[in-house]
Amino acid sequence: MPDDMERKHLVAVIEELEKQAELGGGEARIKRQHEAGKMTARERIDYFLDPGTFVEMDKLVMHQCHDFGMEKKRIPGDGVVTGYGRVDGRLVFVFAQDFTVFGGSLSGAYAKKIVKIMDKAMDVGAPVIGLNDSGGARIQEGVVSLGGYADIFLRNTLASGVIPQISVIMGPCAGGAVYSPAITDFIIMVERSSYMFITGPDVIRAVTHEEVTKEALGGAATHARKSGVSHLSAPDDKTALDMVRQLLSFMPSNNAEDPPIVENTDPEDRADKALDTIVPVNPNTPYDMKAVIQGVVDHGAFFEIQPDFAQNMIIGFARFGGRPVGIVANQPAVLAGTLDIGASVKAARFVRFCDAFNIPLVTFVDVPGFLPGTTQEFGGIIKHGAKLLYAFAEATVPKITIITRKAYGGAYDVMSSKHIRTDVNLAWPTAEVAVMGPSGAVEIVFRRDLQAIEDQAQRKELLDKLVRQYRERFANPLTVAELGFVDAVVRPSRTRFMICNSLKMLENKRASNPPKKHGNIPL
Repeated sequence: MPDDMERKHLVAVIEELEKQAELGGGEARIKRQHEAGKMTARERIDYFLDPGTFVEMDKLVMHQCHDFGMEKKRIPGDGVVTGYGRVDGRLVFVFAQDFTVFGGSLSGAYAKKIVKIMDKAMDVGAPVIGLNDSGGARIQEGVVSLGGYADIFLRNTLASGVIPQISVIMGPCAGGAVYSPAITDFIIMVERSSYMFITGPDVIRAVTHEEVTKEALGGAATHARKSGVSHLSAPDDKTALDMVRQLLSFMPSNNAEDPPIVENTDPEDRADKALDTIVPVNPNTPYDMKAVIQGVVDHGAFFEIQPDFAQNMIIGFARFGGRPVGIVANQPAVLAGTLDIGASVKAARFVRFCDAFNIPLVTFVDVPGFLPGTTQEFGGIIKHGAKLLYAFAEATVPKITIITRKAYGGAYDVMSSKHIRTDVNLAWPTAEVAVMGPSGAVEIVFRRDLQAIEDQAQRKELLDKLVRQYRERFANPLTVAELGFVDAVVRPSRTRFMICNSLKMLENKRASNPPKKHGNIPL
């Protein structure tokens, strides 16, 4: 038992170590962080969490490396700040990599700190938020740091679909470090100060002789528009952290809970008359599906995900009567709303996230089919399109689909049709549901009759007549309504009321898939 003097000395030592931990790499490096337009790890946590709620864990942990002179370079906390706190009163766990300490590089001790909070988050059912700003593996520790990464990857995988995981890239994230964010549910990148890539420009130059900058190779714009790796981009650290708080507001803390319902002041029977004329008379004229979405959701508030990638598909979160939903929609203003590889993969992963966390799905359909061409076929559109089909068919959450205009061919089946267990299927009077568009169908079915007419004017007259007949017989909502493939044909301005009512009806839905270890989605 230490005497009073020893206790006071021990307390003084602990307080000094805590001060060192809070300073991280020191005032000079903190200043450089600020000059680069970046917040420090602790500043990020303080800004992100509800004031005064952060409880730090493992503040005094230090690395155990004694090679390369590292025994003389030991800083409490060892380059990562970990702990838990509250966001809008709800428990979350967070780790923030500290670039001021060894460039944020990961050591064995550092990895154990992250693993500890991930394990605890799984135990109590709370989200994990990772604030990434690291130079990668700590070379001085060799394979120990690589093992640390693998320990984190395993937790990411086991936690997937159990608790939400969100990664914010706020600085460098390269090499093996990128795989942890890639497994998480959402990635947010800060513009001009973050990047992600497997191999950097120097390695690429040496191996392939390509010249590329870090920003062009793995910056926020690249991953938002070209690769689709990131889900959201932010101009600065604070905006990125605000986005995380907004994301969390739509999702439950874990897969055993329902998403939080908020108070709603937007009447559920509100009718937006503009929707009655939003679909053009000419079936080939584009319109903006986002205007449809904003016209029916609570207060017109739609939080879009991956807005810059595969823009022919729209995904994001909104609310109906205060209830969070995930929205999937074709965008007829881009590539006519066709399904291609990017759109299919983008929507499929979003659908699976919503299904994992009990978030109902509302789908708006205006799809002429899959995008044709050798690029799509050689790229595997068959496999990638099947991912979206698989995701919708597998989903057991409440599903509501609205066909606004075209629903042609296999794309009709894929976009949450009645045949793949969608609960409520609605159609607008402008809906056209058929194997293919009227013109294409008529030219195939009546090819010989048309070719037999030599006079061009007469041929066109017959073609137009047959197209009208086909549209009246097949490409309209009455045919699918008669078959029960849609539950109702509704006036567009009444869509919000129908969705709100359907969600109330489905709130106690219980459905499951056959017992199995897991399915084999066509990856």
